Amino acid sequence: MNLWMWLLLACLLAYAWKLLGYLVPASLLRDPRMSRIAGTMTIGLLASLTIVNTAASGQSLTLDARLGALAAAGVALWFRAPFLVVVLAGAGAAAGLRLLGWD
Repeated sequence: MNLWMWLLLACLLAYAWKLLGYLVPASLLRDPRMSRIAGTMTIGLLASLTIVNTAASGQSLTLDARLGALAAAGVALWFRAPFLVVVLAGAGAAAGLRLLGWD
């Protein structure tokens, strides 16, 4: 099979999975435990995506200014800073580290 066939198969499977979601009973969706599980999974997936985008470049491990930016944003979150302050702290830390030559 060539690449286009694999791509079309992946699209078909993703669409079928989405349609399968309509068959889930409503009573299961209203269960508070299911809502808690879905929320926890979302947080875990977002955290893992953030770490992978911070510490990886292609297939290699990279320690650069992004790691400092993530640490600064984490400290701002620890102090319960507003979202804009968290973003500015991360951006400022990355800019400062890159200015100091940590690339």
